[in-house]
Amino acid sequence: MTLFALSPPQPHTTESGTRAALFDGRLAFLRVEQDGRWNPNAPRPTAVLPGSFNPLHEGHRSLARAAGDLLGMPVAFELSIANVDKPPLGPDVVRQRLAAFAWQAEVWLTRAPTFVEKARLFPNAVFVIGIDTAARILAPRYYPGGTEIAMTTALGDIRESGCRFLVGGRVDSGGLFVELADLPIPVHCADLFQAVPRHVFRADISSTHLRATTGVQRK
Repeated sequence: MTLFALSPPQPHTTESGTRAALFDGRLAFLRVEQDGRWNPNAPRPTAVLPGSFNPLHEGHRSLARAAGDLLGMPVAFELSIANVDKPPLGPDVVRQRLAAFAWQAEVWLTRAPTFVEKARLFPNAVFVIGIDTAARILAPRYYPGGTEIAMTTALGDIRESGCRFLVGGRVDSGGLFVELADLPIPVHCADLFQAVPRHVFRADISSTHLRATTGVQRK
């Protein structure tokens, strides 16, 4: 997996300077407060729900609430402005995505598109994810070279960072509920994954479905 060095947050004298530092790569991550302030010095979360939030919907909010109840801690949202196989998100797109969180929740903006990089930013964190994301994490084709070795190495790095995954299920396009037990999880990494029980959380909606039905374009 391709990795790059991420520097820790550094003090910036103005909010506009903080924004510039994030977008030009001098700053690795920061928290956007509910009132819209950009805070590079907030304490790091220990439970994180990453996503593209295009758009943010009730499934995201419900999963965060259910995971928070199970873990006994608040769950933070995380949006990476960097992507593995697409151009980075620009300021206008980020502003659009953040608008949905205003006065509802804080959002961590990062430059960490992979979970190895997220684990380095948020050591000892639980990553709250949906079943689709879990399936990609466990598919070798999503790693450099498409090999099992690359996947195992990446998951080993995540384990060394003290991180793990909490996985929520959802109803698929055929009306079947898919959950963690339905995925082929290698024995050597089974300890990294825990399911959110279906009686605690289930999602019947996805960002992909919302984009298709509302005409919102993927960016």
